[in-house]
Amino acid sequence: MEEFVGWLNGVLWHDYFIYTILGVGLLFSILTRFVQVRHIKDMFVLMFKGKSSEAGVSSFQALSIALAGRVGTGNIAGVATAIAFGGPGAVFWMWTIAFIGSASAFIESTLAQIYKVKQKGQYRGGPAFYIEKGMGVKWFAYLFAFAALIAMAILMPGVQSNSIATAVDNAFSIPSWVTGLIIIVLLAIIIFGGVKRIATAAQVIVPFMAIAYILLSFIIVLINITEVPAIISLIVRSAFAMDSAFGGIVGMAIAWGVKRGIYSNEAGQGTGAHPAAAAEVSHPAKQGLVQAASVYIDTLLVCSATAFMILFTGMYNTYEEQGDSLESSTYIVENVSGVEHGPAYTQEAIDTVFPGFGSAFVAIALFFFAFTTIMAYYYIAETNVAYMLGNRNGTIAMNILKLVLLGTTMYGAVQTADLAWALGDVGLGIMVWLNVIAIIILVKPALITLKDYERQKKQGLDPVFDPKALGIKNADFWEHEYNKDTGSEAEKKTV
Repeated sequence: MEEFVGWLNGVLWHDYFIYTILGVGLLFSILTRFVQVRHIKDMFVLMFKGKSSEAGVSSFQALSIALAGRVGTGNIAGVATAIAFGGPGAVFWMWTIAFIGSASAFIESTLAQIYKVKQKGQYRGGPAFYIEKGMGVKWFAYLFAFAALIAMAILMPGVQSNSIATAVDNAFSIPSWVTGLIIIVLLAIIIFGGVKRIATAAQVIVPFMAIAYILLSFIIVLINITEVPAIISLIVRSAFAMDSAFGGIVGMAIAWGVKRGIYSNEAGQGTGAHPAAAAEVSHPAKQGLVQAASVYIDTLLVCSATAFMILFTGMYNTYEEQGDSLESSTYIVENVSGVEHGPAYTQEAIDTVFPGFGSAFVAIALFFFAFTTIMAYYYIAETNVAYMLGNRNGTIAMNILKLVLLGTTMYGAVQTADLAWALGDVGLGIMVWLNVIAIIILVKPALITLKDYERQKKQGLDPVFDPKALGIKNADFWEHEYNKDTGSEAEKKTV
């Protein structure tokens, strides 16, 4: 099993794919004229505007669900793993993929809004929907929906629950199976309550834990403030093979930085597009900008917090022989002994400044980060089941989905970390491949929508979307449902 999973990851995450993801993000950045820089003010202002409705959630709630999916074990364990295998230079490439990936997040989330539908009184959208409506290729849409269902419900929840169980065991010596049971009981209470309960839980938990985590990192940086120039220099030099210790693994720095960066911020993966479609907004570009901001929050803030805590305290090892199995590996840097790469690096880092506090804090942070990520996984899986079912009654299918996700979450909690991460990488790789192909083909409607948003903003208007006027076809919700439910701004002015 492990050999097959390793082989499949080798195919999905080959070097050519790593550079393709970087190239796609750069292409979208150029095509949008670096929307992630030009509209950075709008990105953060819009997230606090808009209200939820019976059919949809507010921009902030949609952002919270997306962040719940993004801010997870990848921000703690993933960053530590990237440093272990790629050295400090991997952090630079995580920043890079976040910066250019935010343009990819804008494109996919804008497309999700353009082609969203109102299904059984609730907004639904995401790659499967925009593949069918935008590309007109239904089999490809079903392929993505099936791949997303397998990834979100079976392959990826175990990564989150495994990291929680490992951290809790390290901190409190609680057996993994006990932690697994606690996770699935709490998870069941939330996911059986529907998307509104998921959104409510996410908007409370995610900001609170993210702020607490970043503040702790800031304190550690302040304590080591004199080391700031040296650490920033180390990151940059290691990223470009200019450091004598890490120069020989620059390829691994890029690979692990991009892989773990994508795993954390999910830009281009298509996951963030699902909650983006559920937002109640007057123009698709609005939520596209909000979702682009979520990539910054995830990587430039939360991931950087982990990286700085580890690097400023020196609590990490970097391995010379690369791979997921560390048997017979030698070290480039060995600063901590008897500690497995992952959450333990962050725990050790905090303990150096606050003795006895690190293990407990990281365990609690990981619990909330990873737990909300599994919640987001369920929502994404549910959306793709809803797509495949259409208007058919899906009560039984949804209940089966809930039970499957609870089972795989429990299974992941008691498995080895290496297998859990390898399975997660398979799920991630398949989704990214399919979604990247789709958004490259469908970039034109997103660019037209961005130009329309900018034109209306220059005129001093609150942008409202009219797909017919822009020549965008099959945006059925905006052509029929939006005006029927709320009335367009033009109609209101006429009245």
